[in-house]
Amino acid sequence: MPVSSVYSKTITIPSSAIDENGHVNNVMYVQWMQDIAVEHYAAIGGIEAQGPDATWVVREHHVAYLLPAFEGEEIEIRTWVENIRKVRSLRKYEFARKSDGKMLVKGETDWVFVDVNTGSPKAIPVEVERIFEAPNSDG
Repeated sequence: MPVSSVYSKTITIPSSAIDENGHVNNVMYVQWMQDIAVEHYAAIGGIEAQGPDATWVVREHHVAYLLPAFEGEEIEIRTWVENIRKVRSLRKYEFARKSDGKMLVKGETDWVFVDVNTGSPKAIPVEVERIFEAPNSDG
């Protein structure tokens, strides 16, 4: 069961996201995953809760590309925090085409909470855990 509620946004695929095969370049999805994770975290007060001496870094991404998407299509990006462990958090993502609801991409990122001065993993403070548990609305 997810720790946080789902945060979502709709984007229209720009021409800059299209590769030589005529569909969205796979690396764009990773960029969009990072962008919506940061947006969600900021929207629920994560930056304030973590304080200036900590940050999140990516340990690992997993992305499953199910169907292609094309320029001008509207896609909904959804994300939520699946779990929080001592120094890590698993965030999941889904990309769905708005016109037919078909799932295009599923992904997940294993994030690690670190001390900005040492780069070492740091225990996730209770204040940060709480912001994920709070009800929040879609973006």
